[in-house]
Amino acid sequence: MGALVKIKLFAADDREANAALREAFGRIARLDAILSDYDPESELNRVCRGAPERPVPVSADLFRVLQFAQGLAMETDGAFDVTAGPLNRLWRDARRYRTLPDAQALGRTRDLCGYRKLELDAVNRTVKLDVRGMQLDLGGIGKGYAADEAITTLSRRGVQSAFVNFSGELRFIGSPPGETGWRIGLKWQRLRLTNGAVSTSGGEEQHVCIHNVSYSHIIDPRTGQALTEPGTVSVVAPDGLHADSLSTAISVLGRERGSSLIERWPGVAVMTSAQSSVLGGVPFGMGDG
Repeated sequence: MGALVKIKLFAADDREANAALREAFGRIARLDAILSDYDPESELNRVCRGAPERPVPVSADLFRVLQFAQGLAMETDGAFDVTAGPLNRLWRDARRYRTLPDAQALGRTRDLCGYRKLELDAVNRTVKLDVRGMQLDLGGIGKGYAADEAITTLSRRGVQSAFVNFSGELRFIGSPPGETGWRIGLKWQRLRLTNGAVSTSGGEEQHVCIHNVSYSHIIDPRTGQALTEPGTVSVVAPDGLHADSLSTAISVLGRERGSSLIERWPGVAVMTSAQSSVLGGVPFGMGDG
């Protein structure tokens, strides 16, 4: 998925640790072949080429991620939308060449997006795209899911203490020996956590300044525009699937609507750099340290 993965774990001996690592990285590699939009031959990209013509059967992993994404898209009225791939690519070029997309190109691209144009059939586990040229992009959810699956793989092997860092998407179980939790350093706060996930989104590091305006790499799928409000959002959640996707959704929704959203998700907390504050509560070992 175009990102670096690091895993740290504690096991009884080197043999057990290495075997667990190989299995966890193997699971991530298989998911990369399914969820990546960087690999032209990934299952995701093959579905995008074939699904406009007919419903396409997909793997359980891809369907689970798309089904969760569609649920969040409906809850946020499209603020989170995995069909925004064409918009992401348009703004990627804008950042590269430091030139804003022209109105016509933006309009054509928006016509290729919209979560209502993605059809899922849970009975037959198929995907259909309503418009040719649509491109699904799981950049706001895929890494969190892969980190969850890596932790699940390690747990099945008996590992009780592990930490996965998937390019900033953090997923962890247990705690290091002699510690009460994993120490997580955010920009404005340090946390000590066990058995959960942390995801951070924002345009403070990935952005471009055009005509004295800073444009984030995060796109509002509803308008087709890149975000221009500064700030960072960190989400602490029981798993990476929620943390990854909610951090992106809340970045787009903003503080007020984001606060309303997380009230529907038990065990989720949101911290914003703009206010250095916490929205919601986390019942699984959150604290300063």
